[in-house]
Amino acid sequence: MLKFIFDIDGTLTPSRRKIDLEFLQFFYDFVLENEVYLVTGSDRDKTIEQIGLSLYSACKRVYNCAGNDVYEGDIRYYQTEFELPKECRNFLQDELDYSVFPIRTGTHIEDRPGCVNFSILGRGATFVERDEYRKWDQDRDERVDIATRFNDRFPDLYAFVGGETGIDISVKGADKSQILRDFKEGEMDIRFFGDRMDEYGNDYPLMRAINDNNYGYSFQVKDYNEVWSMLKMGIR
Repeated sequence: MLKFIFDIDGTLTPSRRKIDLEFLQFFYDFVLENEVYLVTGSDRDKTIEQIGLSLYSACKRVYNCAGNDVYEGDIRYYQTEFELPKECRNFLQDELDYSVFPIRTGTHIEDRPGCVNFSILGRGATFVERDEYRKWDQDRDERVDIATRFNDRFPDLYAFVGGETGIDISVKGADKSQILRDFKEGEMDIRFFGDRMDEYGNDYPLMRAINDNNYGYSFQVKDYNEVWSMLKMGIR
């Protein structure tokens, strides 16, 4: 049976926003008829805030925090612990101090199960402030630059760009690709949809693992409307 895996931010929803109600009804019906998994850098509470508890619970399994905090409905399947070393925290604090982007909204280093999220803008930003940073970062590639230098300095860890404002950091290998360990070798017939499959995007490791091992196909999409159109066409 085909296994459908979907990123959430930028794929099923606009980044950090609620799912479109018409698409929600379509996708909920799709989930009931197919084997569907979700994988996101966000934690469980933020995910439910975006897609609703009914859709969250209808999926076969939800991999929060890039697969480090995993749920089947309201039951935790497993969780990975991680503590960011002090020298890494100091590096991120220096980046926060040196960045010339003018807005700061608090909670710039957020500890999550199995990973840490870093944001120059901060987790307390409004949607308007998030959009300002998104446009600013598109012109300057600040997040890619920070992630590149972080990975050069701390080779046992891995930083990758996620969403519109953040960088996710985990132990190397504890990224979205790790979810494949839960699938049996003979049952790898996967269709993966994500919006950040560029080299420093947080969908990239899972895309590479699927494509390199012939586990199925990956589709880079620009938004939920593209996902909607592809599913209506009967992607198989």
